[in-house]
Amino acid sequence: MKLVLWAVAAGLMLTGGAAAQTYGETARIVRDEWGVPFVYGETDADAAFALAYAEAEDDFSTMQDVLLMTRAEMGTVHGREGAQIDFMAHFLNVREKAARGYASEISDETQALVDGYAAGLNAYAEAHPDEVIRRGLFPATGEDIVAGFILRSPFFFGLDRAVGPIFDGEKPARFEPLEAGGSNGFAIAPSRSADGATRLIANSHQPWEGPVAWYEARMASGEGMCFAGALFPGSPVILLGHNRNLGWTNTVNRPDLVDIYELELDRSGKRYRYDGEWRELERERVWLRVKFGPVAVPIPKTIKRSIHGPVIENDHGAYAVRYATQDETRHVQQYYELTKAGDWTEWLDVMRMQAIPATNFIYADRDGNIAMLYNAQFPDRAEGYDWRDVLPGDEAAALWDGPVDFAQIPLLANPASGYVVNSNNTPFVATRVAYNLDRADYPERLGIEKRMTNRIMRAVKLLDADDSITRAELETIKYDRGYEPDSPEGLEFQKVIAAGETAADLKAATETLKNWDWSLDGEGMSDALAVLIMGPLMVSTYFGEEPPDYETLLRDSAEFLEKHHGRLDPPLGDVLRLKRGEADFPLTGGPDALRAIGWSDREDGKLIADVGDSFVMFVEWDEAGNVASQTAQPFGAAISRPDSPHYNDQAELFANMELKPVHLDRLCGMDMSGVTPILERNQAPRR
Repeated sequence: MKLVLWAVAAGLMLTGGAAAQTYGETARIVRDEWGVPFVYGETDADAAFALAYAEAEDDFSTMQDVLLMTRAEMGTVHGREGAQIDFMAHFLNVREKAARGYASEISDETQALVDGYAAGLNAYAEAHPDEVIRRGLFPATGEDIVAGFILRSPFFFGLDRAVGPIFDGEKPARFEPLEAGGSNGFAIAPSRSADGATRLIANSHQPWEGPVAWYEARMASGEGMCFAGALFPGSPVILLGHNRNLGWTNTVNRPDLVDIYELELDRSGKRYRYDGEWRELERERVWLRVKFGPVAVPIPKTIKRSIHGPVIENDHGAYAVRYATQDETRHVQQYYELTKAGDWTEWLDVMRMQAIPATNFIYADRDGNIAMLYNAQFPDRAEGYDWRDVLPGDEAAALWDGPVDFAQIPLLANPASGYVVNSNNTPFVATRVAYNLDRADYPERLGIEKRMTNRIMRAVKLLDADDSITRAELETIKYDRGYEPDSPEGLEFQKVIAAGETAADLKAATETLKNWDWSLDGEGMSDALAVLIMGPLMVSTYFGEEPPDYETLLRDSAEFLEKHHGRLDPPLGDVLRLKRGEADFPLTGGPDALRAIGWSDREDGKLIADVGDSFVMFVEWDEAGNVASQTAQPFGAAISRPDSPHYNDQAELFANMELKPVHLDRLCGMDMSGVTPILERNQAPRR
């Protein structure tokens, strides 16, 4: 299929809704000295056009993968592995929901925003046809953008962990709110700051590349948008950051938002019992197109659905899945409206939409308000059931609707302690003990997590110890690399030492661990061995998996250091590295430290970091309400452009725990009349 773009005058037209609309005529891009884009349009939709175009300039390959996912066409490029993602898109009925939401549920303004973003992506594809990975992939539509939010959102609160074992032929497991990602968020009120400032720290922990890696941008429009922060590929709006008046960051939370129902089927397997009656299972035939060599082979699959939701059958039975926001389509609208909020009251009104299925929000503003909201679209469940276990599929009372009223969601606003913090832990530990929310005020059926992390234990300890926090002291806390001995990893670490003491060949390694100072700051000679131990321990404690054999873990770690470094105690920076092209820098920090660093690859005796601290943003409003912010990323703006100077130019900054300025006010007040619009600097689109 030939790549097609409809061109109208100087803009790009998308058809959808009541009438055709032209986008991009006023879209402009300016980049700062770090290559970070400032995107502008006279309308918000044109600003979204510019955002899509700027990110395509930096990471078009990932944006195309996101588009493939939303279309359930990953298998056509990435084979069997991609087809598994395509099946989930069909299983969750993403395209039908997106079509409904785009046509009738999102606002007209949001529809224009997603259309403008899609048009910007199309404009880039048309101007760079040699970069398009598959014929027929473009044009993208606003409906595709809506579908992206519908597809990705439930995986942030653990849908994959709930259904994965059932797909693998196992019985459904009892739900436990185990964390799949990390992040820290801090907000400090004027009463706790040494200089009377209000401060917000966004410190997300995400992969450093791919569809859920942060992309930094600043976005402004003639319709009042002025926002700086970061987004995921495929988002037409910044997802976390700040405007002149307020800001927020997110940390992943894990309330119980997924329920599994066991169905009773009749002998034919086509009907299930519900509320004393037999009902027909809905059946849908879908085709997965899977790349084999040069061709994509269609493979048929049948998806079944009950009144509860999609159904999985294995040798143990038939199980229906129901999850929060499974019929929600307004995710992107809520994020968009948040960026336009002007104060705490307006921001909180937007949060009452409850369209974003889950994730903590840490908030601060120029008026000195701070808050921690344990946001989730909690199902309105009935009493009398164990909602963490498998539920009876034939009882109507077990079929919840929702969500619960916004007033039932844990919200800690303006505590007298003067700070809030979250590090993927229970919302009942967010500040000084006397001012925390009371767990007894929230019923068990909400499924609120109870877990703690090393990071929250360190954060509260350090913040509690300082009643007058300077900016420098707050930076020290954010970049802390310490561990609490009674944290989940700390308790496991002590078991490794105990196991080593019983093995004669591990005497030297055990003594090295016993001498560790409980900080991966690179100053102790035991840090390299400690970080190798902490990696697997963090994985097991985070995901509730069986811990590794302690003696084997210590032996393997010691042998790794002896083999590659000739000693048990090399400097941490010789082992833990940030590598990107020619950039190669030592790192400090480690798994579940406030300075979180993780890795998946080992290369020539080095641990190559690729996850953890990613987008870092410090925001502060001084006593007069003036805002300033600084940021850093592990690599650079041009994430998949090795020939760009911005491919890795932030690597040294990030490794040294330093930040660069944002200059939001200067950028939002810039005269854009002298900047050439995107469409004028491109060749005229082909018809």
